[in-house]
Amino acid sequence: MTATLTDLAPVLLALSSAVLFAISIQFMNLGLKHADPETGSLIHIGVTTVFYWLLSPFFVESWYWLTAATLMFCAVGLFRPVLSANLALNGVRLLGPTLTSTLAATSPLFGVIFGVSLFAEALTWPIVFGTGAIMCGLVAMTGGRGSTKTGWPMWALLLPLGAALFRAIGHVLTKFGYDEVDSAFFAALISYTVSFVVAAGAHRLRGRRVNLRVRGLGWFVLAGLVNGVSVLSVNSALKLGQIITVVPIISASPFVTLLLTLFVFRREAITWRHVATMSLIVPGVALIAISR
Repeated sequence: MTATLTDLAPVLLALSSAVLFAISIQFMNLGLKHADPETGSLIHIGVTTVFYWLLSPFFVESWYWLTAATLMFCAVGLFRPVLSANLALNGVRLLGPTLTSTLAATSPLFGVIFGVSLFAEALTWPIVFGTGAIMCGLVAMTGGRGSTKTGWPMWALLLPLGAALFRAIGHVLTKFGYDEVDSAFFAALISYTVSFVVAAGAHRLRGRRVNLRVRGLGWFVLAGLVNGVSVLSVNSALKLGQIITVVPIISASPFVTLLLTLFVFRREAITWRHVATMSLIVPGVALIAISR
């Protein structure tokens, strides 16, 4: 029984992270009714960063800072969420939301490629079919939403693909960092501190200031706190498990967001597309879970 729980721990942590991240997105959506996306995103990242720093005396040892792992975790902060989010947003601007979302669904594929090539992780048929089902489910979920623009340059395809790639690279660097500093908390602390500095600097360069009296502040704070726990969960999953099992499950977070939208917030009606998505992603996650 203990061995089974140990094997399932990465899967359960990855699922927990996907659920918490989806909840965080819903809180962000409520806050965005009263503020612009840039302000909400900066407050959201800032709250997560402050949350980690308040807890750091209990989880961070002084020798952590003088390691190469610190640099790896800093690099993760440059990739996620700042760079990947900006690439995705520019992809939507040039390609439209449908094509951008479809190409961004390749993130599990990059995770599998990195897991097998860099960490010699064993690729089994359940993982192959499970990852494929999740990717198809994500495409089914986003296909037909919005529009696909015409007349875009070929290089624009690299924007959503780059967003998916950099998300996977962030997981890889975190995994490499654990070889020297085996702390999921320290990885989250460093990466989000860098992300906040970059986001705040970009906000300042645009000549904008953060209004902490904005009406949606409470929702952004809640989103940041929940996101903080979500990132700790995924970092812990990467620490205990394999990239080829963790990344596909994390990538299914938009599906959890969809479920919350349908059954909790009731902002959409169930369509055949939703049924197809559920029929693909749920079995896909189950296949990856039993692959051990």
